[in-house]
Parts: sequence; C-alpha cells; structure tokens
Amino acid sequence: MRKKVAFYTLGCKLNFSETSTIARNFKDEGFDRVEFHDKADIYVINTCSVTENADKRFKTIVKQAQKLNPDAFVAAIGCYAQLKPQELADVDGVDLVLGATEKFKITDYINDLSKNDFGEVHSCEIEEADFYVGSYSIGDRTRAFLKVQDGCDYKCTYCTIPLARGISRSDTLNNVLNNAKEISKQDIKEIVLTGVNIGDYGKGEFGNKKHEHTFLDLVKELDKVEGIERLRISSIEPNLLKNETIDFVSKSNTFVPHFHIPLQSGSNKILKLMRRRYMRELYIDRVAKIKEVMPHACIGVDVIVGFPGETDELFLETYNFLNELDISYLHVFTYSERDNTLAANMDGVVPKRVRAKRSKMLRGLSAKKRRAFYESQLDTTRKVLFESENKEGYIQGFTGNYVKVKAPWNPELVNTIHEVSLTKIDDDGLVRLEFLKEMVS
Repeated sequence: MRKKVAFYTLGCKLNFSETSTIARNFKDEGFDRVEFHDKADIYVINTCSVTENADKRFKTIVKQAQKLNPDAFVAAIGCYAQLKPQELADVDGVDLVLGATEKFKITDYINDLSKNDFGEVHSCEIEEADFYVGSYSIGDRTRAFLKVQDGCDYKCTYCTIPLARGISRSDTLNNVLNNAKEISKQDIKEIVLTGVNIGDYGKGEFGNKKHEHTFLDLVKELDKVEGIERLRISSIEPNLLKNETIDFVSKSNTFVPHFHIPLQSGSNKILKLMRRRYMRELYIDRVAKIKEVMPHACIGVDVIVGFPGETDELFLETYNFLNELDISYLHVFTYSERDNTLAANMDGVVPKRVRAKRSKMLRGLSAKKRRAFYESQLDTTRKVLFESENKEGYIQGFTGNYVKVKAPWNPELVNTIHEVSLTKIDDDGLVRLEFLKEMVS
C-alpha cells in the first residue's frame, strides 16, 4: 500500500507554489497526495506568520488532522516554523518542525512515520538561508504560481519576512523559463509570478549580489515563451515598478493589465516610521503612469491599519488618499505586533478596537472601489479564463484585468478562454456576461 500525504497551506501565493513543489517530491518518493480532509499517513502544514491570526489557525489545523487520523505524522514547515520552531513543536500532535532551509528536504527527515513523544525541530540560523530553491504550483487550479525570487533585503519595521526567509535571492533566468515551459506543457493557461519581493529579481541569481538580469529582463523573456496565454505579476513594490516595465506590459501579448502594489499607508509620516522606501507622491506617480497607458488596468493595494503612531488624523489621511486614488480594490491588514520587530516597541500603540474600526472602514472603501471599477468595465469586451469549480450552479472566471465573472455552469468551459461582453453586476457582486465567439483557446 502506498502511503498518503495531505497538505494545508497558510498565507501567500509563494507558499502555495512551494507546497506544490514539495508535494511533487513526495510523489517521487512513492506517496499519493490526497486532500487535507481525507485520511492520510502524513499531514504537512505550510505555515505563515504575517499576521497573528495565521499563528492561531495552526493549532486548529493540527486538531483537524488528528481527528482525521490520530496516528498520522504531522509536520510543520514555512515561515512560522522558522520564526517559532519550538512553539510549534510544543503543540500537541506535532511530530516534526522544519525551518527555511530544511523544508525542501522534508522527505529526508521522514523515516518510519511513527508518532514522536515530542516535536522534533530542524531549524537553521536564517543567515544560512542563502541558496535558492525554485518552485511552482501545478495541477491545483487553472493557473500556476511560479516562484522567481525569495527573501528580502528591506528592513520594514513591522515585518518578520527577512527573519523567516532570509536575504533576497533569485532563480536563474534559464530556470524560470524552463519552469514556465514545463507549466505550459500542462495546458495551464495562466502563470502568476510570485516571490517575496519580485521587483528585486536578479539579485542573488549567481549566489551573490551580482546583477546580470533585472525584473524587466525577466518579463521580456517570459513574454516569448510559447504556449502561455496569460502572465500576471502578483505583487511588486512601487519603488521597483519602473516605467519601462509598465510600458512593456501595456504592449505585451501575454502580460495582463493587473498590478498589485503595496502601499501600507497614505501618510508620509507613517511610511517613514515603517521604513518604506518611497513616499506617497511616488505611489501617485505609479498609479498615474499605469492608467495613462492602460486606462482599463486593475490596480490592487495593500494597506496596514493601526500601525503605532497612527492617530485619527493620520488614518483619515490614508483613507482620503485611497478614496481619491484611481485604484480597484484593497487588501486591508490590521497591524499586529510581531516579536523581534522594531515596531513592536514603538510608542503610540493603537487600541485593538480602534484598529478593528479602521479596518472595517477601509474594507467598506474597498467594496466601493471594486464596484466602481466593475461598473467602468460594463459594456466592454474582455477575455475570460474560466475556473474549475461548480459554485451553486455557476462557473466563475477572471478577465485579464481581474474582473470576477459568472456564467451558468458548463463543464466544457473549465480552463478555457472566451471572448465575452460584460453586461451587468449581479446581486452577489460578480459580473454577468454574454459570449461573443466560439472558444478562443
């Protein structure tokens, strides 16, 4: 009987790409992958530590695994496993905790799969995480997440990512292109580029800080790979998103007009406290440039509320800044104190109830922005990539510029691209459509 392994991934697209690669390693070792809600011999939890909530969810997921199979071997990997390995090892039911450099060698650490009396920890000093392991997700959905970069050299005062993932380093251009070609052979229509700080691509490509290639080089080369219908840039720092890249995307055959650009605060005072590498004026410039060459582009924004020192006046500065900006949606994060960060010891702590109130206000603004963006797209013609799930009799999909649409369920539409006219916004906020042509691809 082949052993069964199941995975649960918390956090970002980067984690999903790494989980998928680790799952393929298990398959090579003779394991069958099953869903996390199925009975398995091993449960692997890929953790995140960006927010306090991700930490708390870990214990709940371990309990789920134990209910499914009390004798199963439970392993924790990922960012939280690097930052707080002993804390995870002390959770009842956890057998193995692997840090940043060890997670890709997990099959080497699994021997007889018998439960341990105590969680076993293998975790490096983060300075040792100076080599690159490429990864991509495949077979999970109609799009693949392709990791091109890892780690970060920035020192934002609230962030634990450099402590969890180490220095900025990149895959070689050849490796990225080969992975993209592998993905294209699997009939996956869309690739999402992912990393911790992908605009920093090139750094560490040769195991040092030498730069032979830049993010723009990467984008230009990926645009030439045959068999890929769409390429999407997941998230890029405003100071690293150059005019040349924006111009290239506007003329590209495969890169879609969708940018996700972290802002974090609309107040220059708070941006300085966060040690971000730009001021709000640069952000205005980035949005204006995108809209100049791609008026229909979707622009998503990350923003943190409740950072130490954020008074009511400074929060309103952020709110008004975002309200006036030509953006499409927000990802709102409520600030939570993280150990070993400078922000955790700053003055001007914002009460949690105030953080919650501000978060709710910005989520309301995000809904308004998304609605306005969707309304601006009605009566336009777009290409939609349909996804694989039947959701209450409907199939959903996304346009290139990230409008979420729905149509009556038809299994023949799964993982196909169709040209449609966007007609109206439904009660659930998704956009209805009319098909214009036969299948495009």
